[in-house]
Amino acid sequence: MIKIICVGKIKEDYFTLATKEYLKRLSKYTNIQIIEVEDEANIQKALKVEAEKISKHIKENDYVITLEIDGKELSSEEFASKIDNIFITNSNIDFIIGGSYGIDETIKKRSNYSLSFSKMTFPHKLFRVILLEQIYRAFKINNNETYHK
Repeated sequence: MIKIICVGKIKEDYFTLATKEYLKRLSKYTNIQIIEVEDEANIQKALKVEAEKISKHIKENDYVITLEIDGKELSSEEFASKIDNIFITNSNIDFIIGGSYGIDETIKKRSNYSLSFSKMTFPHKLFRVILLEQIYRAFKINNNETYHK
């Protein structure tokens, strides 16, 4: 199973529609769940409070991948291989998308792998769609199906 644990909710219809489309496509390959935790408005408390909310959804044996600007960058093929290899020893992968202020150190320390899609900053709601598309692409690659170019 894959869980995408995100800080904040999507309000825009176009992001919701894109998210639903990729969830539908991915249902052929894996169980996938999006968990939204409420973001914290208080800047001084945000990271710690959001970390507590995120932690409630991480199980002890889950393989946790944090999405961080300073994480390791992978090609689509390398990402596909990474997912394939994780599923050999772990039944759950949790992707963590932090809030506006990033990800608390406690979550980073719990993380098994820090991943970056770019040195650029993306809106969190758009990034959720990008992550879903790359997970879908990874399953297509790993199943030798046409889609990936």
